[in-house]
Formats: sequence, C-alpha cells, structure tokens
Amino acid sequence: MAILAVMVGLATGFGAIGFRYLIELFQFTAYGAEGDFLELAQSTRWYFRVWIPALGGLVVGPLVYFLAREAKGHGVPEVMEAVTLRSGVIRKRVVFVKSFASAICIGTGGSVGREGPIVQIGSGIGSSIGQVFGVSADRIRTLVGCGAAAGIAATFNAPIAGSMFALEVILGDFGLATFSPIVISSVVATAVSRHFLGDVPAFVVPPYELVSAWELPLYVAMGLFCAGVGVAFTKTLYRTEDIFDDLRFPEYLKALLGGLILGAMALGFPHILGVGYPAIDLALGQNLSWWFMILLVFCKILATSITIGSGGSGGIFAPSLFLGAMAGGFFGTIVHSLFPTLTASPGAYSIVGMGAVVSATTHGPLSAILILFEMTGEYRIILPLMIACIVGSLACRQLLEDSIYTLKLARRGINLRAGKEINVLKSIIVRDVMNPDVETVPESLSLGDVAERISKSKYNSFPVLDDRGALTGILSFRDYHDVVFDENLRDLVVAKDLATPDLITVSRDENLFDALEKITSKDFSILPVVSPENPSKLVGVLSRRDIIGAYDKAVIKKSLLEKT
Repeated sequence: MAILAVMVGLATGFGAIGFRYLIELFQFTAYGAEGDFLELAQSTRWYFRVWIPALGGLVVGPLVYFLAREAKGHGVPEVMEAVTLRSGVIRKRVVFVKSFASAICIGTGGSVGREGPIVQIGSGIGSSIGQVFGVSADRIRTLVGCGAAAGIAATFNAPIAGSMFALEVILGDFGLATFSPIVISSVVATAVSRHFLGDVPAFVVPPYELVSAWELPLYVAMGLFCAGVGVAFTKTLYRTEDIFDDLRFPEYLKALLGGLILGAMALGFPHILGVGYPAIDLALGQNLSWWFMILLVFCKILATSITIGSGGSGGIFAPSLFLGAMAGGFFGTIVHSLFPTLTASPGAYSIVGMGAVVSATTHGPLSAILILFEMTGEYRIILPLMIACIVGSLACRQLLEDSIYTLKLARRGINLRAGKEINVLKSIIVRDVMNPDVETVPESLSLGDVAERISKSKYNSFPVLDDRGALTGILSFRDYHDVVFDENLRDLVVAKDLATPDLITVSRDENLFDALEKITSKDFSILPVVSPENPSKLVGVLSRRDIIGAYDKAVIKKSLLEKT
C-alpha cells in the first residue's frame, strides 16, 4: 500500500504542477500576456473583459456536458459521492476533462479556485491506480483520499493540511491504516511541488502580534460574522444553481451566459476574476477601504455562484479565502478604529477571517486552521485562528446542517450521515429494477372476468387502463375481496367501479429509497411505474420483493468487492 501511495503522490504532484501551467497557458492565450488577473483586466479593453469569460464558458459548457458531467462545479462532492456509494471508483476520463475544463474556466477569468479541481483530479488518479492494480474497495477509497491529500498539499504547499482535509472532509476516517498512506502521498506530492516551484508561503502576511487578551472576544465575534458570510455563500451558490437549472436554455450553453454576466461584473470589480489572490494580497497589505471590502464580499459571492451555477468548473476554496480576507479586513478596520490600542492591524483580521470562512463553508475547522498556518508560515496567528475557525464552524452548523460540499449531495438525496441501507437504496434507480411486463386490466372488464384473471395471476394488484391505454387507477385486494365472488354482481360491476383512482406512482427515474417510502406509506404490494414525461403512461410495476431483492444483491456485491 505504501508503494501505491508513493505512486499516487508522484502522479498527483506532477499533475498539480501541470494543471498550474495549463491555467497559465490558457490565461496567456486569452489575455495575450502573463500576470495576475487584476493587472490583466485593468489593462484589457472593456469589451474583451466581458467576452473572454464568456468564450471560456462557451468551451467549458460543451466539454463538460458531452464528455464528463461529473466535472461540472467544484468537484469535491463528486469525490465524496464516489467514496460513499461507488467504493471510490471514479471514471478515468474525469481526470482529463476536469483538468482542461477547470484550467480553461480559471484561465479565462472564471471566479473559482484550483483546489476543487485538483482534489477531483488527484482522487481520480488514486482511483485509477487502484483499479489498474485490482486492489480491494477499501484500498481504492484510501487511494482516493491519498490523491485528494496530495492535490491539496501540492497546490498550497501544505502537506499537513492536505492530509487533514482528506481525513476530515473526504473520508471521515482517522484510522491508522488510512492515515499512514495519506501522509505518505501528501509528503511526496509536496516534495515534487517544492522541487519545481520552491518552498515559499502562498501569501505574504503583515507583521502580527496579539496586542491584548481583550482581542480574543473580538475574534469570537468575527467568527460569528464569518459564519454568516459562509451561510450566505452556500445558500446563494445553490440558489443560483437552481435558477440556471430552471432556465430554458441549452444546458451546454449556460456557461456562456454565466461568463457574459461575470464579464459585465468585472467591468466595475476586476478583483473578482480568477482565484482572487492579488485582491487578497491587497487586503492583507491594508490597501483596500472598509466599504470596498464589504462590497467585494457581495460581488465575489455572486461571481462565484454565477460561474459554478451556470456550469463552470472550479473550486470554492479560493473564493472562501477571498471572502474571508475581505470580511476579516472589514471587521478588523471597524474594531481597530473603535479600539486602536487594544487591537492588531486590519491585515491580521484578514488572515484569521480567511480561515474562519473556510471553516464555516466546509465544516472542517482542523483543515482550515492547518492550511492557513501552512499557507502563511506564521505561527503567531494560531491562537486567534483556532478561536475564529471553531466558532465559525459551530455557528454555521447551527444555521445550516450541511457544508457547502455535503449540501450538494443532500440535494441529490444522498445523506452521508445516514446508514448504509439508505445510501444503497438511493444509489439504485427504479428503471433498473422494475418489471416491464405488466398485467393490467381494462376499465370495462366485468367483475366475473376480473375474478377469472385473479385466479390465474401471481399478483393480487393490477393497474387499470382506459380505452386509450392511460393509467387511471389500481385494483388491489382491498378493493375487490368483498365482492369478487358475489354472483349477483358478476355482470353488473366493472373494474373501473372498484379501482382506486387516487394513484400513488413512482417515476422510472426515481431511486428505490423514494419508492420504498411510497410503497410502505399505504401498505401497497406494488407501485405503478410511470414515464417522467407522461405520468399517465404505464411503463412497469415495482413490488416490495423487487426492492428487497435489489437491495440484497447490492449489499452482497458491495461486501464482496470490499473483501477482494
């Protein structure tokens, strides 16, 4: 396992470097020059500033839509879903599609970060290596965590934080068998990154010292403030995604529309383009006014939400750092003006705010504390950083049960805190289990003929169809058991008179968990399966036995995979 962990660390380390250069290549292609987005945007003509993100969206949208839809968005929830439901198996093509889609999106100014893509890329590398060498499902999951840790470590020069992110957020497992290979991969990837890129902190921080113990309550208050920013970011992101999903526009062209809106916003606020590190440096250097920083918080939330919601590809970690730097700088400026002798400079609050917002959005305070410590190389911030991150995470959990990662899965019906049974059922689609050979009865069938059909059938419930073949009701044992043998009614009563018209149906695109809830709600023996496009079109039936049988097979298969 250690050798495989080294292989994952090497491959992901070189992948992270290649991904960084790929972003720079697309940035140079788009803007015709090297440098940070803030300088490039300010020196670019206004119409290019609008159209470059739009052209990026025009390429990214079809690339993701037609080749690998898992590459849409920030990527980390897809990795968590693979670990939970598919034993860590990730399609190999995702590595390549995610690399190019995210590099194009970021290189053309998309308001997203590098960490989500490199986590998905590294996880895909780990999963692919595990599949090639035919290791067990448990080891594939561990290799996925190795890839995620290596990606974070190589991207941010943060081996400890990379390991903690994989253990705390991706796997949720701190066992020694998991911890050791993840640390190995993280260290190897960091060594590769430092060899080519050098060992320098990601941010140059201002001199910092804790001026007074009275500052600590202020950091608690700032943690609460950053929790509010984190909740606003999370809710806005998914609300924007819903708006674009409901938009009647070709799916693969929505990223073009998002790019146009982003480009228009960048006319007034070029700071929101790309990963946003130049603007963070300005906040740390106290070169932004308090009102402009709070304005950038709102603009960045909208910009990132539009980029991802419209179909762009990139992470939310760098935007969270941006939001934290601006929110912390705003808060620090206010408290420093009120208590100049008791508080540090606003730049110090920007540093701590970065960790607090990351902790609030990801619900991963340990990862946030460690990554800010490693990215800045400044140990003296650790005490206020710990306080703000823990407070931010706890407060955000009270306001929003799911993190920015798990909320995406919860909206798909995947509950990572639920038992294996629920997630197994939610991973199986009705169309894969239903019986398409349906025994139906027409509305006009007489009671005598109904009795004859019942005696020859293995079922005791039957969907009822009208003369056009449309589903109008269901005839169950409770409907006919009192009258089926009444000779006086054999030719007087027809199936329509007995059938229950208030139907509970299930779509063939729903999952078995939803189907099981419906079938047990009224103690049905079968559920009619209908077309999602036409609820009156019967396409099959689903019985309790079908659901239980499919669940048993899935659990047995999962157990066998984990043992091999």
